[in-house]
Amino acid sequence: MKIGIDIDDTTFLTVKSMLKYADQYEEEISGIPTNRDSFGLIKNRYYLKVLYGWDDTTKFAFFQKYYKNVLEECELLPDADKVIQQFKEKGDTIHFITARLMNIGGCNTEKITKRSLADFHIPYDSLDLHINDKLAFFQEQGIELCIEDSYETCRQLTDHGIKSILMTTKMNCEIDSQEIVRVNNWKEIQREVEKYREQQK
Repeated sequence: MKIGIDIDDTTFLTVKSMLKYADQYEEEISGIPTNRDSFGLIKNRYYLKVLYGWDDTTKFAFFQKYYKNVLEECELLPDADKVIQQFKEKGDTIHFITARLMNIGGCNTEKITKRSLADFHIPYDSLDLHINDKLAFFQEQGIELCIEDSYETCRQLTDHGIKSILMTTKMNCEIDSQEIVRVNNWKEIQREVEKYREQQK
């Protein structure tokens, strides 16, 4: 089976390191100590604008200064490495598909991402960065199943007949995700993938 997996907040907990450095940057530009405990306040993907009131210029300046640190310090979600390794041992092909930023000076996003995957011995068959139209990519590549934290992406893929598994995050936990399988961790992902595998026999 061809399995497509998102990286940020699906495989690695990117938002945690993002908020750490966003607090630091906000203090630098405002002069006000910032420790907002804002993790629980995140409701959508535009959380940097919403939480800090940044315009696009400020947000880009933040990425220029700290995006490399954010990516390098992402924590692996528990059991992601073990479960993906087991998928590979069953003969599945693993395709990492993400929309990470690629135009940040001093930050080699591809190199950092490959190193993160290698550090945890996570096997994969392809890595595609900065993919904005995941539906078109999945259709072109014949990828059968998606593991993703974006409800909008899962909804779109499901509507076009591609099995999707939604990883629960602060950004999507309040969305009514009918017809889309919702999970809370990688052990639950493994169970749902095995259910789907049995259904396809």
